[in-house]
Amino acid sequence: MKTIKLSIIASALITTITAIHAQEDMGVIHVDSSTIDDKFESKRNEVSSTTTIKGETIDAKKAENIQRTLQSVTGITTELTDGDSLKIHIRGIENQVYMGEKPGVAVVIDGVPVFERTGSVNIDLDNIESIKVIKGGASYLFGDDALSGAVVITTKKGAKNAGAKAEVENGTYGYEKYLAKYGVSKEKYNAFIQASQRKKDGYYEDGDYRTDYLNGKAQYYIDDTSDITAGFEYSKRNKNSHGTVQGVKEAYDNPRSIYDPSKGWTDRDYAAMFDVNLMKLYTTYSKEFEKGKNLLVSLYQYNDHTIFYSGYVDYLWDPNTDTHTPNTDPRIKPNLNDYKQVQRGIKSEFRGNIGDNNAYMIGVDLRANNYKNNVSYATDWSKPKRPSGWYNYSKGTVTTDDNMDESVCGLYGEYKYKFNDKWSATSNLRYDYINYDYSNKQPMLQVEKSFNQTSYRAGANYQLNDNTAFYTAVSTGFRAPSVQQLFAGSINMDGKTENNPDLKPEVTKSFDIGVRGKSDAFDMKHSYELGFFVMDRDDYIMSSLGQYSKVDLKDKTSIGRYENIGGMRNSGIEASLQSQISDQLSSHLAYTYIDAEFTKYDNFNLSLGNQYGNYSTVHYNLKGNHVPRVPEHHFNAYLDYKPTANFTISPEIDVTSSYYADELNRFKIPGHGVVNLNLDYKTKLYGFNTDFYARVDNLFDKYYYNTARVSGDGNGDGLYTDEDISITVNEGRTINIGMQVKF
Repeated sequence: MKTIKLSIIASALITTITAIHAQEDMGVIHVDSSTIDDKFESKRNEVSSTTTIKGETIDAKKAENIQRTLQSVTGITTELTDGDSLKIHIRGIENQVYMGEKPGVAVVIDGVPVFERTGSVNIDLDNIESIKVIKGGASYLFGDDALSGAVVITTKKGAKNAGAKAEVENGTYGYEKYLAKYGVSKEKYNAFIQASQRKKDGYYEDGDYRTDYLNGKAQYYIDDTSDITAGFEYSKRNKNSHGTVQGVKEAYDNPRSIYDPSKGWTDRDYAAMFDVNLMKLYTTYSKEFEKGKNLLVSLYQYNDHTIFYSGYVDYLWDPNTDTHTPNTDPRIKPNLNDYKQVQRGIKSEFRGNIGDNNAYMIGVDLRANNYKNNVSYATDWSKPKRPSGWYNYSKGTVTTDDNMDESVCGLYGEYKYKFNDKWSATSNLRYDYINYDYSNKQPMLQVEKSFNQTSYRAGANYQLNDNTAFYTAVSTGFRAPSVQQLFAGSINMDGKTENNPDLKPEVTKSFDIGVRGKSDAFDMKHSYELGFFVMDRDDYIMSSLGQYSKVDLKDKTSIGRYENIGGMRNSGIEASLQSQISDQLSSHLAYTYIDAEFTKYDNFNLSLGNQYGNYSTVHYNLKGNHVPRVPEHHFNAYLDYKPTANFTISPEIDVTSSYYADELNRFKIPGHGVVNLNLDYKTKLYGFNTDFYARVDNLFDKYYYNTARVSGDGNGDGLYTDEDISITVNEGRTINIGMQVKF
């Protein structure tokens, strides 16, 4: 019934905004924002800090994963475990989160908001037209979870896809890539279909992964003013979760995380053996009216079916070849997790103008999402019951069987006013109604909860001259509490947690001020941007007993619950410079400084000892501490040098400063700098356009950590030392060599 009502509202709003298109053109002022199709992208009057990477740049990098593409964007950090598994962070927000929670960044591909159960990002790097990164709270456009910004990806379409293309690539640790593509472009339509595969044996034990993509898109021109685009993407991903070792000694002695029977247990990731199937379907209708007005309507569905194991020790145990056994400790239960997610939605936007100095956009965003989660024991399992004996459980016993329907109704808009030739102002407003309808058979539970949230942006742009503009904006982001946080006591039923249905959404407020422009200094063409930002995060949700402990120091019998009790401030500087030094040489420089600290965190409990034996907690107030895993400095620079018309040499340097691995700020991880190198040679081979290329990452084989985090006494020895740090060591120098042929 709720879905039907939302559809009626959508139809009424689309009809209304279509009827108001007969207005005058307003010239250079127009509305840039869109959550559907970024065809209007322009930075001339933009009031927020944004960066756009063109598809040609992405293709030229020949990267194995999107981290090596985004590291040149100011304000961006990525948490890479291995292969193509990573999380995107903007301005240090959500670097403190452990598992597969939402990343605090809205990721939108062809208008479809995509969120995977793994918390990672799944993107086909071979099918990107552009990536636009919007920094600062962005819920004024994208709604829930746009705490620190958004990554908006548009896939390829149009005449450039005509013809056939084949590509093959091989590299270090068994890396292989295969791609085939065919497209047509006619007067009334264009279409393409593409299949690709990436796989790798991997650097770490159990480190292999495989990703298969099949995607396609068709665009039909109904007439001179309207078109319809339909597309799909299917991806199948098989990967483990691996590479983690415990302690700096183990990281040095055993960087590949190879199991050593003489040492017993090694520190491995809790969740592993992921089998992920994703399907994205979407259709977009676009209509241009007179005087530059436009209507966009998008329908989509995004499916995520993820199966994985949790609580295993040896994730790929084979009784015929392995001398050790999985999960020999009966206190750790191995689980089989079967997760199904369906996101459905309709979005519509209409943009237009009133007179010569006003522009507007009106949008509606309706979502009907469903999440199912079934968890069962993967093996027979025992649990100690002191002092009388053990509880025994059988393989296949269901421990969780829940279902949630999430309904979202978002109404949003943008208004831009031109005061004169130099000054313009932009304001955004969005209202979100979010409703949860949750049921769980284990235990029997039926609950419902709704939220009403308003988000906004207000900013101004001052055009000093044709080459220089100043901008400033205030914007907000939010993330609604999860059902698991709202009703933890009823879901867990462990007697240690109670419900808190009065939780408020987490919110961020961002302030940006900066200058961007172009210059011809020193007989070279430059484009630049320099900005300062402050992001305050309030009402951060965490347990009243501490983020990583279920024991309260003052009262060990107390019952905890999730509350809005945390806060942090992230402030910093972002600077970028692109220069065309000569016809043969161009450069790109990007620098980010982030100072991230807790403004409120008075309930951190450090756990010491073995929770099954001697166990204690020590309480700390962490106000003023640095947010962990957020480096203060990040610098990236690369050159494109063409000694000949067909040959390009692209060296790159990426430098990250030290950062703390823990909330207590006791363990600082050293910074590192690496040099990468791209080589590309284009020629004709038997009449076909052929591209030979090579990419070398970490050219000088620098030893450093991809990730390092610690929250307590990991080895249970009663001490808090650097041997408790969970570390993934970088795989070192890798070399990938490939060839691409276009027919």
